[in-house]
This record gives sequence, structure tokens and C-alpha cells, in this order.
Amino acid sequence: TIVAYSPLGRGFLTGKYKSIDDFEPDDFRRTFPRFQEIVRKFEEFANKKGVTPSQLCLAWVLAQGDNIVAIPGTKKIKYLEENLEGTRIHLTPEELSEIRQIINSIEIIGTR
Repeated sequence: TIVAYSPLGRGFLTGKYKSIDDFEPDDFRRTFPRFQEIVRKFEEFANKKGVTPSQLCLAWVLAQGDNIVAIPGTKKIKYLEENLEGTRIHLTPEELSEIRQIINSIEIIGTR
């Protein structure tokens, strides 16, 4: 079993943050502006599918295999409910391929 820690990219992929200026001055996420393009593309894809960016991310993570467990963090019931809906979304092979292209469009630096 693989546990996907922070499948929503520490909030980046929720659609809540449109710019690094949306973070507090001391928030470490301000140092990752390169992710803004992928966030924009995920949001566009989610809107086209009629789901939230969070739901799209969770659906994609879970579609990677039956041995994947996602643990998104949340403090509010409304986001928990939104996340649960993400587990019910089916992504076609074409959609999975398109999402993979979005992910591959940015360079990931460092070890994983």
C-alpha cells in the first residue's frame, strides 16, 4: 500500500490560492511560484469536467492503483465532504493521459 501524503499539494491544488500573494508573508509556499502554472492548468481541467480542483487531484491520485491511499488534510466539514466526492469521480484513460501531460509540463527539482 502506498500512502499519498498531501495529495492536494499542501493546498496548492485546491484552487484556493491564485497567486503567491494569497499566502501569508512567512508561509513557505510563497517560495514555490513555479507551481502556479500547474495549478492554473488543473483548475481549467477541473472546471471543464465540472469538479473542483481538489476533487480532480484526489480522483487522479486514487486512479493510480488499487493500493493507493490518499490522506488529504482538512479542518472543515465542507472540505471533507468535497474530498469525499472526489473519491466518486471516474477519469477516463484520455483524461488520465491529459492530466499526466499537465504534470509532466513542469520540471520537478530534487529527490522524491
